[in-house]
Amino acid sequence: MRVLVVEDDQSVGGYLRQGLEEHGYAVDLVPDADQGFRFAATGHHDVLILDRMIPGGDGLDLLRRLRTKGLATPVIFLTARAAVGDRVEGLDAGADDYLVKPFSFAELLARIRVVLRRGAEPARQVLQVGDLRLDPATRVVERAGRRIDLSAKQFALLDYLIRHAGQVVSRTMILEHVWNFEFEGLTKVIDVHINRLRNKVDREFDRPLIHTLRGVGYVLREE
Repeated sequence: MRVLVVEDDQSVGGYLRQGLEEHGYAVDLVPDADQGFRFAATGHHDVLILDRMIPGGDGLDLLRRLRTKGLATPVIFLTARAAVGDRVEGLDAGADDYLVKPFSFAELLARIRVVLRRGAEPARQVLQVGDLRLDPATRVVERAGRRIDLSAKQFALLDYLIRHAGQVVSRTMILEHVWNFEFEGLTKVIDVHINRLRNKVDREFDRPLIHTLRGVGYVLREE
């Protein structure tokens, strides 16, 4: 899952990036409305976290521009503006949720999960390929009824593969969604993480699910 954070306070932004990355999210952090619009308009993010008071304009204006453009990505306002009127403005502008600073990081994570579930098809809330099941809400992974413990990054990688089950995804595609833009070009890191994921998902089972297409990428599917 990829998150865009628009926050001009470096300490808050750094805290958000570190915490989200520790929970397996790829995070892009930008400090102002103009960069926020450019990044968000790519459509590469699963959720946006916006401050209200940012250089270049109110976060409300940024959200309205994005919604006018047709961007449907879930948005959570994370701001010190706590008045009821401010919350109403934010939700009326198209935000999916509104969280006031100071905030609990555990609550932010829960609200991210909620807005992501709202946008998912009910049948896809638990993702499954063959006997492999991944529940994004509880972050539980099982194969043939056996629980598989994954690191945050391994979970994010498997989540991306299973959401694109049957599709060949290149190393660059994985890198752009599961890691940050800062890691551009370091595609060998993908091979290392895929191998570690294979050891947990495939090694003790008769049929492998993660397949390599040499020179192309990877695909998760039954064969």
